[in-house]
Amino acid sequence: MSPTPTADYRALDRPEVLASLFHPRKVAGPVDGGQRFHEVRIPVAAEIGIGARFYMAGNSGPVILFFHGNGEIVSDYDDIAPMFNRLGIHFIAVDYRGYGCSDGHPTVSAMMADCRPVFDYVCNWLKDNGVNGPLIVMGRSLGSASALELAATGDERIGGLIVESGFAWAGPLLRLLGIDPQRIGFDESSGFSNVEKIRAFTGPTLIIHAELDHIIPFADGLALFNASGAADKTLLKIHKANHNDIFLRGMDRYLEAVGALADRITNR
Repeated sequence: MSPTPTADYRALDRPEVLASLFHPRKVAGPVDGGQRFHEVRIPVAAEIGIGARFYMAGNSGPVILFFHGNGEIVSDYDDIAPMFNRLGIHFIAVDYRGYGCSDGHPTVSAMMADCRPVFDYVCNWLKDNGVNGPLIVMGRSLGSASALELAATGDERIGGLIVESGFAWAGPLLRLLGIDPQRIGFDESSGFSNVEKIRAFTGPTLIIHAELDHIIPFADGLALFNASGAADKTLLKIHKANHNDIFLRGMDRYLEAVGALADRITNR
């Protein structure tokens, strides 16, 4: 079970926080991706569906369930996902409420609750479609919160974890966004608890972080790595990169590290 089953994110659902934390873009959909991807809306609540794109690499191989950053939508990964596919990895990117073709409006409480029905839907879809490779949950930036929420549950269906540009503590991030945590009544100990969550996950883990990240410092990535409860864990520092160009600057090493983790999990 999650180490923070009673976490209350309502302090972060204030309008001024949401305006700084979420930057959704809307698009029409779901669309027919042909041979490139399968797009769906995943039901997470009454009359609420979350957009997702399934970039599949055949009927076998490992699967990455990916939660993106706060200024991205799944279609931003149309050119990146095939790079994972060429490694034999299925790549499933998921939006948040109000993003892409998703229904509703984004809140922190909804984001943290929605990742669980999304996970269950994806697992069932994979089973129904004969895809039986190991499942890796992955989160970038804000998406690290969703990935770690799932990883901390101890669900045996999760074979590995990747955190890219993830945050260890929410307080400094809020201050960077111009929000005083104390003023809004946010207590780090009852919030995301990413450090405690990564400590609870013991499966193979990869932490990727930019050396010069100007939004979430490299120190956060190092803290998550040090706290990780995994015996098999790797920290990849992308030199001279920042928060927004980490993949571009470190593409080869980034993909190599992801592929290596996927291979180790598949061959266990």
